Amino acid sequence: MNRAIFFDRDGVLNEEVGYLWEIEKFKWIDGARDAIKFCNERGLLAIVVTNQSGIARGFYTSREVDALHNFMQESLSELGAHIDGFYYCPHHPDFSGDCDCRKPKPGLILKACEDFKINPAQSILIGDSARDIEAAKAAGLRKAILFKGGNLFDLVKAELQ
Repeated sequence: MNRAIFFDRDGVLNEEVGYLWEIEKFKWIDGARDAIKFCNERGLLAIVVTNQSGIARGFYTSREVDALHNFMQESLSELGAHIDGFYYCPHHPDFSGDCDCRKPKPGLILKACEDFKINPAQSILIGDSARDIEAAKAAGLRKAILFKGGNLFDLVKAELQ
């Protein structure tokens, strides 16, 4: 079984700008790329789990989210780093009905665990909201960390030492 670090996207890996799909508005959080590389070098899977209700609201499409994620991968490749998987919920209950993947439900995490044979009891999540922490607990992850800003690499390094 594999171990993973699950990262929320907006507010953890990149600066929160509200309904981000435009590459020109994307800005990495300090230390985020190094944090991912640190995970890669230690044999931990780096998995992104993110709510993207802007799709259900009609602000942008899945194709635009995928293009942004491809941009993130290209940026990481410059450091020899990568994200192993991107999982996002395109739903919002007011626009598309209820689902099992919108955090705080654990569907995104559980799907990644199934796809990558991840042991939840040996994995952690770093998020910036209570719904991230709730999703991690519901999925049975070992630990959930609330990121309140700062340098993400410093947090990940301290957690994995």
